[in-house]
Parts: sequence; structure tokens; C-alpha cells
Amino acid sequence: MKRRDLLASTAALAAMPFRTSLRCWWRDKPTPAAFRVMPFDLSRVRLLPGPFLDAMQVNRRFIMTQDPDRLLHMFRLTAGLQSSAEPLGGWEAPNNELRGHFVGHYLSACALLSAGLGDAEVKARGDHMVAELARCQTALGTGYLSAFPEELFDRLRADRSVWAPWYTVHKIMAGLLDMHVHTGNTAALDVLKGMARWTARWTQPLGEAHMARILEREYGGMNDVLYNLAAVTGNEEWSEVAHRFDHERVFAPLAAGRDELKGLHVNTTIPKIIGAARRYEITADPRYKRIAEYFWRDVTERRAYCTGGTSNGESWNTEPGILAAELSGYTQECCVTYNMLKLTRHVFSWTADPTCADYYERALLNGVLGTQSPEDGSKLYYVPLGSGYWKLFGTPLQDYWCCTGSGSESFGNLGDSIYFHDNDGVYVNLFIASQLDWPEKGLRLTQQTRFPEEEGTTLVVSVSRPTAMRLRIRVPTWATRGGAVLLNGRAVDGFAAPGGYFVLNRTWHHGDKIEVSLPMNLHLETMPDDGGLQAIMYGPVVLAGRMGKEGLTSEIIRAEPTKPRSIPEYKREGLPTPSLVAAPAGPEAWIHRDTTSPLTFRTSGQARDFVLDPLYRILDERYNVYWRMA
Repeated sequence: MKRRDLLASTAALAAMPFRTSLRCWWRDKPTPAAFRVMPFDLSRVRLLPGPFLDAMQVNRRFIMTQDPDRLLHMFRLTAGLQSSAEPLGGWEAPNNELRGHFVGHYLSACALLSAGLGDAEVKARGDHMVAELARCQTALGTGYLSAFPEELFDRLRADRSVWAPWYTVHKIMAGLLDMHVHTGNTAALDVLKGMARWTARWTQPLGEAHMARILEREYGGMNDVLYNLAAVTGNEEWSEVAHRFDHERVFAPLAAGRDELKGLHVNTTIPKIIGAARRYEITADPRYKRIAEYFWRDVTERRAYCTGGTSNGESWNTEPGILAAELSGYTQECCVTYNMLKLTRHVFSWTADPTCADYYERALLNGVLGTQSPEDGSKLYYVPLGSGYWKLFGTPLQDYWCCTGSGSESFGNLGDSIYFHDNDGVYVNLFIASQLDWPEKGLRLTQQTRFPEEEGTTLVVSVSRPTAMRLRIRVPTWATRGGAVLLNGRAVDGFAAPGGYFVLNRTWHHGDKIEVSLPMNLHLETMPDDGGLQAIMYGPVVLAGRMGKEGLTSEIIRAEPTKPRSIPEYKREGLPTPSLVAAPAGPEAWIHRDTTSPLTFRTSGQARDFVLDPLYRILDERYNVYWRMA
């Protein structure tokens, strides 16, 4: 298919009358050439009671406690409008060069929560923010919109010191696009187009060498958001502007299948690769598919910890597969996991490879679910994997780190990627209590589970008429103890091997019930470069050893309010990595379930025994993930 025709095809699908995700241009029409499967729009999936819905509701409270006037304060002043609001602190402070970035995340969070919860109040908050930002843009009169003046871009063009103005502008543009796509806000699209026109004018005079220097400064996903705008509007102009943000110095080695990632800032890099994935999807250029797929497999297979996260001190500091010395209080930046999950959705949509879903599950459970304080919705910057550290949550209304923003999106997006579909039926990728509606097929699928506390799930089919369809249920790679399926109470033969899908191809009737048993087991995950350093897992869940609160106070457990451009810092050091003696018979010989709480275990026969709990459940004490095994 020619590029212009493909863009027109995806644009037509994006313009369907129901609200679609940018990753989900689908109705009863053929899938675009790039895609084997498609995720469902967020509005089609409702979470049911369980830990994921609880986390989403905590995030909703966090979002709705934000004061719109304080969020808009620096936008209004930059536009020459009056504002008497109290300025925010941290990375949104008046002297922070990233100020305004959280507002972009905030718009995305409002859009995602509105779609995922069907929440009119959250939508109204997002609509209000869009209207006020439009007023600021009109006052400026050039299409420009930010909480800082254009002078920061002048410094960037002149190769003078500046933080990352394009990064901030990307967040605002992405938030506006999410408000348009997920809530139907047309004003958001108008504001976004104005920003895109300003971007085109700013980049147009720059030669390739000058633009290459610009791209060395973190720019978020500017290519991604402009490719998305091209698809939504059907206007190829935005694809050309997006291409100016494709970073060839990073892309060329990946296209050739080479890992030259050592020394790169991780969260600067991944959004660029997401942009490459979008370029493939709207142009069908296979080079960009190679870039994204090689990068995804390289990072998930050779640069990821047992949690699915990657990075240490925000960078890749070693060659691939060298991770044993990369454990600290600053491992696994949360923004990185957020962006790896975004990229995973793209790769799975092209391949329907269950390996992608396995990774998604691992990273979601261990790298997202436990990164929000249930008390007030504050987010983590890092998930520390160094021994004896603790989770250092932000201070409400003070920090506004990059991960505060991406975390607000992550916990608004929890209904995404549970289900995918093709012409033939539904893929069940994640075991999360939820309800899927597919009105074009007259289908409702209800998933009842307490996973991972329950080792399996139950699916109930509701159809308006008998419906022929394939139902594919993921059998995870960790399901090495077998599994079973009951259909309406009767055993079904031929359960799939780990790392595949169990497929039920039949005519479904109202009330059909599928019960899936997925026994979990204890297993050890070894550091690739140090066989004696191992993590303990139960199924996909990382079990962390509780190490108490030695030297910690309530003040130390929380991050201090941050100054501009600062990151959370530990006031106490970690503790030495504990040693355990692993019995040859396997971990079941020396790790035993504690019946007082689901998924709680205890070691036995050790010099010091530990209580082991899911990493996502440990909030306010020291813990250990990787053990020195004898």
C-alpha cells in the first residue's frame, strides 16, 4: 500500500464515530496492514472490584484533588493573563524549566480515567483545563503554548544551556490529543493543531546537522505525537514534521541489529522508539518495525530486571546482560516502565506474540502496581532494587516529577491491554477482574478473578444470539505446572503449553462459563552475569524479603519536597545483600506459604529467616529483591 493511501486508511479508521484509542482503529473493517490484533478502546473495558480498580480509584482522588488554577498559573502568566493562584512546587515551580509538563500528563490522566471509568466529573475537569489552555494560546497569538516563554526554545536553537523544552511541549500535545481521542473534545484538537503549526515553523529553517544537535536534548515523544496527529487528521504534513524528530543516531544501530545503548539516558530513548513504531504503522516502512522490534526484544531479554524494569540512575551503564552491579536505590525509573508498556502494546499488535503479554504482565504487577501510595496517590520516581532500600514516595502538591505524571497516566490506563481482538475473536492477555463489551459482535465477556492471589480466572460469556468466535486465553510461560479448563463444568482436553494460547473455537451461547486453572510455583530468577545472585518469584510475582524499618522514621520514608530539577534522595543507605542457602530440591524445600495472608511466604532453616511478600505490597519499610544464594 502506498504511504498516502495507508495514511488515509488509518485516518479513516481513526475518524470512526465511536471514540477509539490511538492504538485501536477498529470497527467491522479490515485491520490495517501493520496490525495482526488490536486492543479494545478503554471505554469498552470496565474494571471490576479488585486491586487494579482500587488503584485506579486512588489515582482518581489524586487527580481530582489537584487545583486547576494552580496547575494553570504559569500558563496564564506566560500568556500575559492574570493569575493570583499559589504557584506549585518541585518540577512545576515558576523557576523550573520543565514547568507545565505535569499539566500534559494531567490532561492524559483525565482522558484515560474518564474513558476507563465512564466518569463525567473527571471529563469535565479535563474539558475545563482544555478551555483555559485554549485561552492562553489565543492570548499568545502564535500557536505556541507552554508554561515557560519561547526564550527557552531560543536558547535551544542557539546551543545554549536549557533543560528540555520539547519534552514539556510533547507532554502538553499528547495530553491534548488524548482529550480529543478519548473524550471527543474538539477544542483540544484545535489547540493541538496550533501547537503543531508552531512546531513546523520552528523546525523548518533548521538544516539536518542543526536539527541533529537539537535531537541530542531530551524531546520526549515529539515524533510519536505528530505521527498520531497525522493519523487522526489524515494530514500527511504532520508525518513530515514528525520525521524531523526521528533520531537517526539512535535508530541506525538498532535498524542494523546492534545494541549501542550503553551510556544513553533510558527515558529519553524509549519514547523515540515508540515514535519509530508509529512511523511503521502509518507508512508501512519495515525499517522502523525492525528498529522497534529489535529494541524491544533486546531490552526485555538482556537489559531488564526480574521486575520487567530497566535502567539504573536513569541510564544504561553497561553492555547488555551485565546487571549484577546495577542494583541501587535508583534502579528502575517508573517512567521507563510506563514507556516500555506503551511500546509493548505496539509490538504485540503487530505480532500477537504471547511473549509480549508475558512481559506486560510482569512489568505491570511488579513495576507499576506498587508505585502509588494508597494513602494519597503520591507516586514513586524509582523502584529501588538495591538491598535494604525502601519506596520513597513523593510529597503531595510538591514534587511533580516526570514519574508523577507518567504514573498518573499508568493508573488511569489499567483497563488497557487486558483484551485484544482480530476478525476471529478475542485474546485474553491479562487476568484482571473486568468486563469487556464488544457491541459490534453483541458480546460481553466478564472476567472474575482475584489473580494473582487466585491461581486462575473465570470468564462468563453474554451474547445477544449464538455467536461463532475464537476465544484465546494466554497460558503464561510461568505456568510450568500445567493447567486446566472447564467449559460449563466439563473438562476440555488439549491445554496449551506454557508461552502460548489455549484456543476455544466454537459457537458461544449466553451464560457459557470458562474456568481456567493456572497453578503457580516458586522459582528463582538468576542475574545473567552472576549465577549466585537470584530473585525469588511466585508465578509472575516478585517476592521481596521484608527487612524492617531500621534507621527509618516517618520523615525519612517520604521524599522531601523537591527543589527545581532535583530527584528524590535517600537519607539512609541500603543494607548488605542477605545470603540464603538454597536446597537442591528446589525453593519449595525452604520457602513455605504463610497462611496468614495470600501470597505471603517464609524462608526456613536460614541463618536469618525472612517474610516474603509481593513487591507491589511492600510500601513503608526496607526490603530485598536479589539474594546472594549459596
